[in-house]
Amino acid sequence: MEPKLTKGPGVSLKNKPNFIQWLKLNLFNSWFNTLLTVLSLVVIVSVLTGVITWGVGANWSVISANFKLLIIGQYPVAHLWRAWVSLLVLMFLLGLSYGLYRNNILKVVFYFIAALVALHVVLPFITIGSKGWLVGAIATLFMGMLIGRRFPSLKKFSIVGWLLLYPVVIFFLNGFGILPTVKTNAWGGFTLNIIIASSAIVFSFPLGVLLALGRASKLPVIRSVCIFYIELIRGVPLISLLIVAMLVIPLFLPAGITIDSILRVTIAVTLFNAAYIAENVRGGLQSIPKSQYEAADALGLNVWKRTAFIILPQALRVTVPSMVGQSISIFKDTTLVAIVGVVDLLGIGRAVMANPEFLGTQKEIYVFVAFVFWLFCYLMSITSKQIEKSLKTSHS
Repeated sequence: MEPKLTKGPGVSLKNKPNFIQWLKLNLFNSWFNTLLTVLSLVVIVSVLTGVITWGVGANWSVISANFKLLIIGQYPVAHLWRAWVSLLVLMFLLGLSYGLYRNNILKVVFYFIAALVALHVVLPFITIGSKGWLVGAIATLFMGMLIGRRFPSLKKFSIVGWLLLYPVVIFFLNGFGILPTVKTNAWGGFTLNIIIASSAIVFSFPLGVLLALGRASKLPVIRSVCIFYIELIRGVPLISLLIVAMLVIPLFLPAGITIDSILRVTIAVTLFNAAYIAENVRGGLQSIPKSQYEAADALGLNVWKRTAFIILPQALRVTVPSMVGQSISIFKDTTLVAIVGVVDLLGIGRAVMANPEFLGTQKEIYVFVAFVFWLFCYLMSITSKQIEKSLKTSHS
């Protein structure tokens, strides 16, 4: 007769313990753990009580009064429709992609964004006009989903749409003389954080892959240049690159030639992120067994085909967790641009704190900024988990 294995008194591992048994096994199985549990509960209740008490009595009017500034900065009110149109284009593409592909990755993003927009609709301090645009955004999102389900042949259109999204959004926000030009010094708030982060993530990925391949190259010149670049960029903090981009580069430009400040910041963040992406990809390349190279050679594939179709896809699969972690990190690091005079969400928040009307509201503003960043970083995190599940690359 097979003996029963037990983890505690009266609890068999063959039977899943109920809640009371779980508490006894994990929290109250000895006098020391019981004491530690009680002390932990006292600390947790004390902290939560203080946080809730402060939150109820906090001056949240500073957020409602400056919500537009915090989200989009000093963008002219008369041209806000251009930002709303950009949002509608994004929502349509997201809905269309979810309707076409119907995978769990897009499902998470679809419902998260829909819930976030719906939450803004019910906020009391949002103007009627803005609520109308938000309702239109939700309708556009679901309309795109229905179109995607009805016309599955639009997959190529969705890919082209995503490729054109970035230039279309930048065109609407700036105008470039076709529409009335809105200079980038009027851009700001959380919208600027999203633009800088998305630009850096998208453009640093191919650059990072090329650097990783160059570092693994057998050509000494290419390998040396890539190693020098990666080690140089990874050896300095991001803020130093931002200062160089804002203050040093203009000194070397010919007279009459200027580079937009946001473009300079975006380039600096992109180059910084590319070095870390390169190291992540290099780790993935090193994880590929030698047999994969030998199999590709046996098939008669040249170096480029072997890399593009055999080695690189496998390397990128195993680097998904680290790549998403780096993307989250660079998204949070965009707040550093406030130090060099670019008014992102944190920069706007610091300007609001200096307003005599809102003195003493530092805690409320910092909590709001932290919550906004946590919300979007959490979306990136759960999206990463879905990608890992679909590719079966989770290391948990």
